[in-house]
Amino acid sequence: MRTEIPKAGEIKQEWYLVDAKNKVLGRLATRIATILRGKNKPYFSPHLDTGDFVIVINAEKIKLTGNKSIQKIYARYSGYPGGLSKVPFKRMQEQKPEEIIIHAVKGMLPKNNLGRNLLKKLKVYTGSEHPHQAQKPITLSLDK
Repeated sequence: MRTEIPKAGEIKQEWYLVDAKNKVLGRLATRIATILRGKNKPYFSPHLDTGDFVIVINAEKIKLTGNKSIQKIYARYSGYPGGLSKVPFKRMQEQKPEEIIIHAVKGMLPKNNLGRNLLKKLKVYTGSEHPHQAQKPITLSLDK
C-alpha cells in the first residue's frame, strides 16, 4: 500500500474561533497546536502545512492551575551582560495577554521554518472582537 501525500492545492484550510475565557492555558495551547499542525485531519503529513487558522479571543481571561499564577515567570535575554529580563505572569497578563498564549503554543510547534509558518496562522486578541468575520470562522468548543 502507498501512503498518499496531499498536494498543496488539495489541502483545505478552515478558520476556527476559540474562546479562551476560563480555559486552562496548557490544555488550550495543546489543542490549538494540534489544529495548527493539522493532526486532526486524516491526511496529516509531518513535513507539510496541513493545519488550519485559529483565532483566539478573550486572551486576558486565561487561567492557570495551582500556584502558577503567582510563581510563573517569563524570562528573556537581550544578549548583553545584565540583559536578563524577568516578567511575572500577573504583569504579563495585565500588559500583554496575547503573548501568553502565543508563547505557550510556540513551544509546542516544531522549531524550524514549518513551525514559524504555522505560528503565523495563530491570531490572538484581547476582548471578544476580532477582524476576521469575513473568513466565517467555525466556533470550536474545547470542552470534552
